Amino acid sequence: MRPLPKFLWFLLVLFAFVNALEALRYLLPHVPFPAQLDNFTQRRIALSLHALGGAIALLAGPLQFVPRFRESSWNRHRLLGWIYCGAVLLGWCASLWIAPHSQTGWIASAGFLALGAAWIVTTTLAVRFILRGDAPSHRRWMIRSFALTAAAITLRMYLPLVFVFHWPFSTAYPAIAWLCWLPNALAAEVYLRFVPTPSHTTLPGTNVQSGSVSQTLWRDQCP
Repeated sequence: MRPLPKFLWFLLVLFAFVNALEALRYLLPHVPFPAQLDNFTQRRIALSLHALGGAIALLAGPLQFVPRFRESSWNRHRLLGWIYCGAVLLGWCASLWIAPHSQTGWIASAGFLALGAAWIVTTTLAVRFILRGDAPSHRRWMIRSFALTAAAITLRMYLPLVFVFHWPFSTAYPAIAWLCWLPNALAAEVYLRFVPTPSHTTLPGTNVQSGSVSQTLWRDQCP
């Protein structure tokens, strides 16, 4: 990794770790400093499951993008990939219960439901491509998927600004429900547009490249 990408990656890991810990507090019997949400008081199980899925996805994602980590153990990459996908599925399923009841009404709910739909679609496509043996497309869709996972980070970066600048919460929160993920999705597309994706990926420990690997071999070895 070059110095700037390495610094940005460490910054991402730091934010992901802090946000994951913040989310995981909802699994405790007595939640410290809970957000005063109807979803917490009335739908706590769904909120806790969503927090658990999002936290695991946040923690599992960054390591998958480090070439040295990814290529040193294909089995570890595969296992962590399945953990990430399972966490996304859990987080998305739970969001279907809580997103329709978001604060401030239907605009915020629509933003979070759209985020959930994009989240599960990008992750599903990433899995579909790797099962077909198309590693470059798998990588591109996983970048898109994790950009949406990181909406949990950008959401918590925006919320304090509401209070710092004294914006009306009823106006700001619906906007944040969309702004927490649309710029992330756009940033992923810009990155994919200007940073070329390798056309072949060599399986660790082999001289075989993804372009020539059969579908059966990839189904056995990859997430």
